[in-house]
Amino acid sequence: MYFLSRIRGKGRKKLQLLLQKMENCRLGSHDMEGKEERHTYSPALQWNPEVKEYFSKAYGHDHFVRISESLLRPPLYSCVRVNALKTTRKAILQKLSSILQDTDFNKSHEMKSFQHMGTINADSDNSNRTGTMQRFHDIFDHVNTEDMEDLPEIEASGLNTTTWLDRDLRLESTNLDHKDLFCCKLPGMEHVIVIRGSGPFKIGYDAGSGKALKEVIVSRKCAEAVLRGADVFVPGVLACSAHVEKGDMVAVSVAVERPDLAGGWMVGITRGTILSGAETDAYYVERHGWYIGQGIALLSRAGIFRETHGIAIQMVNRVYTLPPFHGVLKGEIFLQNLPSIITALVLDPKPGERILDMCAAPGGKTTAIAMLMEDKGEVIAVDRSHNKVEDIHNLTQEMGLTCVHAYKLDALKAVKPVDSSDAECSSLSTASENIKDNVRDEEQPTSISNGEDQRFLNHSQPAVRNLQDKANGSKPLIASRYTSRADERKVARKMRNGPGRGQNLGGRFQQSKGFKRDSFDRVLLDAPCSALGLRPRLFAGEETLESLRGNGRYQRRMFDQAVQLARSGGIIVYSTCTINPGENEALVRYALDTYKFLALEPQYPKIGGPGLVGGLDVFNGRFYE
Repeated sequence: MYFLSRIRGKGRKKLQLLLQKMENCRLGSHDMEGKEERHTYSPALQWNPEVKEYFSKAYGHDHFVRISESLLRPPLYSCVRVNALKTTRKAILQKLSSILQDTDFNKSHEMKSFQHMGTINADSDNSNRTGTMQRFHDIFDHVNTEDMEDLPEIEASGLNTTTWLDRDLRLESTNLDHKDLFCCKLPGMEHVIVIRGSGPFKIGYDAGSGKALKEVIVSRKCAEAVLRGADVFVPGVLACSAHVEKGDMVAVSVAVERPDLAGGWMVGITRGTILSGAETDAYYVERHGWYIGQGIALLSRAGIFRETHGIAIQMVNRVYTLPPFHGVLKGEIFLQNLPSIITALVLDPKPGERILDMCAAPGGKTTAIAMLMEDKGEVIAVDRSHNKVEDIHNLTQEMGLTCVHAYKLDALKAVKPVDSSDAECSSLSTASENIKDNVRDEEQPTSISNGEDQRFLNHSQPAVRNLQDKANGSKPLIASRYTSRADERKVARKMRNGPGRGQNLGGRFQQSKGFKRDSFDRVLLDAPCSALGLRPRLFAGEETLESLRGNGRYQRRMFDQAVQLARSGGIIVYSTCTINPGENEALVRYALDTYKFLALEPQYPKIGGPGLVGGLDVFNGRFYE
């Protein structure tokens, strides 16, 4: 102010205008920083407070924080299992390399993201590849992304890397055109191909266009699939801007559950909601830090909420870049998570053995076991859901496997009662077969005897049994038999109106009554669990201490069945996809304490670190593991 008081006239006015412009620029830069911070992927995983405290004491606070951060990120690799019954690894490598080059996976996805980051020269393929590998190893080595610039450079081939993935799986470059394809040299995993992805990337959503940003909000499950490389399908869209047309570029964000007034969790977005994009928008704050990329709308707003299936948004710019494999080389490859592949290898099935997969749906591990057995022997796959059994059957047909037999059976009733019949499975007849039986009965005449006379009567045309009875004044006896036509009417209605929403479209599968004790060489129990280890996981607040304990009790009942079905000297493999010690280490402790004849064997191959030991007393004894 003293400086301005010494300047008079036009000079003072010009200086005031200059200072005002500087202040406007400063305020504008803060607004831009706020926008840039808003349109990012910087989520925080929500936990139930008691569950969070439980895991923090079990793993240690710092370790659990790293686990929570890792759960929010997808694994930066995809594992593909080659169907050795139909093709070879060499042929699949050549096909995948060609497919990934045709889809321009490197330049179309990675280059755009690097351009938005502004740190990699888009014209330099070497710098692009080095940046990609640095980010890949940053994720697996649990290095903070803020320290990314301090990481040493890594060769593009991946042969001189030191991550646990390279070390434990013994990855080897394929020497093909696509540098992110790797073979696994670990014995027993020669049929596994690893495709590396990259990220996270910072995306410029406004791109300096000055136009209003068109947005789409998707469900959490849809977003988790998008982070793994999928596009946005119609059922996953919850809300979008008012004037989204086909071909528009839209920003994609996630609707995640938030606390409600009743103490629970809710999304709070009705499907079809219109987004205004202004700060007064009811969902403006909720989208802060939950943007997962950009895509091109393949349908207008009206089409998105009118159609029931199909792709709504084709993702072109992602926070994490992973190749999509939907419908790729169907029957020749199977996209499967690495832990699932490891589980089948740990079971170590041999050709000619009899194997039981107790909770087999959707059939990935079942088919992996059958392939390790060279399709020789018998693999029994059971699930209590008819539609899931149908999925298993369809997958085995697609993979060309003949040794897999799928049955509908609750794993808690897997052991056949002693007094049941010897037949393990009873075939269920379809409604159409029942109708045919009824029609056959109608067409077949019924024999009725009356002294020396014998008349053949059709129950659809009643006749008098004895004519002399009528002459004597007695009531005639009508020879007829009632047959219910309910099944026929049901089929007729279904043909006229179509199947209901809850009705399956496939045939009926055999329903098992259980299996004899000691009748399997090996048993796989991939038990239903809390699934708190699946990545990415954007919300975990629905699990409570009581629900976690309930999962543990349910799994122990299943394990009791598995122990009875495995023969003496057999193998039982127990696996989950959760980080809950009560469903993992606690069950191992239960098994060893309850069944003294069981022994804990080392697994091969072993990926990851050791498990937890000891006990844990939480909340003054109210929850003990």
